[in-house]
Amino acid sequence: MHSPHGGNDPYFPNPAGQQATSGAAVASLIFGIIGIFASWCLFGIPSILAIVLGHVAAGKTRRGLRPGHGMAVAGLILGYIVVIPAIILIALVVVGAGPESLAEWVNDGFGWIDSLLNS
Repeated sequence: MHSPHGGNDPYFPNPAGQQATSGAAVASLIFGIIGIFASWCLFGIPSILAIVLGHVAAGKTRRGLRPGHGMAVAGLILGYIVVIPAIILIALVVVGAGPESLAEWVNDGFGWIDSLLNS
């Protein structure tokens, strides 16, 4: 029996052969997007959730159990974009690159921009 409203009608099941997209993949993508914009305010929790859910969803979608592999990979990428620089920054602070040496490192890296602007 086909739905007159398409495949998304709650009273009719999906047509044969169509599976619902992985909920973990959708959640990973959503948390990845939230993490890009708000992780610095939310202590990175959305990005960490995006990574965890992305790995769970990637495992299920890679085996072909459910569609949504692209969303899982996108959530992973967005999550890692925030988490990897945060880990590097924390490691620099723990190793002893305090605020002064960290500022010197940033100025050395971006000093050429200042020289261009002041020329």
